[in-house]
Amino acid sequence: MEKIASGVQHIGIPTNNMEATTRFYEGLGFQTVLSTHGKSNEKVIFFRLGNLTIETYENQSAVGKTGAIDHIALDVADIDKAFAIAMTNGYQILEDGIQFLPFWDNGIRYFIVLGPNGEKIELNQIM
Repeated sequence: MEKIASGVQHIGIPTNNMEATTRFYEGLGFQTVLSTHGKSNEKVIFFRLGNLTIETYENQSAVGKTGAIDHIALDVADIDKAFAIAMTNGYQILEDGIQFLPFWDNGIRYFIVLGPNGEKIELNQIM
């Protein structure tokens, strides 16, 4: 089987209170590396500590209990090739095709697959 991803890009955690989330992660030593807005205009902040990046987004529907991580994003070098491999391997893709968000300097292209345990895995290329 051909390898799709090269490593963890970020872990996505929804929040109902971005201010409290920011205080918590900054208190642990994380630094804010990007503050922006997502598809539904929700506030999105990426925090980084060493090689760990956490994406938080204020969607007002976070479950607020253990197991509340929404997704794990993996780096890919070529999103089109990764999408083709995912299709060939029969992965369940959760959105129509490759998506785009204007994050970072030149945006990101990504798609999400559903894992065997109901976990969401975002395959993501920073442009």
